[in-house]
Amino acid sequence: MRESRPVTHTWAPPPAWPRPPAAVPAVRLSEPPNGARVTVAGLVLVRQRPGTAKGVIFVTLEDETGTVNVVVWAKVYERFRRAVIAGRLLRVTGRIQREGPVLHVVADEIEDISAMLDRLLEPDFRPPLCKAGDQPA
Repeated sequence: MRESRPVTHTWAPPPAWPRPPAAVPAVRLSEPPNGARVTVAGLVLVRQRPGTAKGVIFVTLEDETGTVNVVVWAKVYERFRRAVIAGRLLRVTGRIQREGPVLHVVADEIEDISAMLDRLLEPDFRPPLCKAGDQPA
C-alpha cells in the first residue's frame, strides 16, 4: 500500500500584462446575466460597417482569453468616433445582449486606451490587477 502524502499547491501570481482597470476577461462574459452592465477591453481585431446594418458598427476585440463582439449604434459612434476609428486598444462599457449562444456587448461608452500598449515597453511596468467586483454599477 502506498503512503499518502499531503498535496501541496504553490500559488503563483497571474502573469503581468496590461489589464485595464475594471475589465472583465472575455472568457468570463458568460457569467453575468443578460442586460448586465460590464466593461471589456482588448485589441481591435476587426471593425465592420455593413451597408445593410443601418449605421451600426461591429467591433471585435481580443484579450488574452478570447474575443468579444461589440455593437456600436450610430449615436454612440458619433460620440466616440475617434476611438472607434483609430483605437488599437479599446475599453468598452455597455450591456450584455444574448441571443441563444451568441453574446454581444452593446456599447454605451468607448475609450481609446492605446497608450497602454506603449507602456509595455517600460521595464518597470506593473499593471493594476482587476477584481470581479470592480465592475461599474
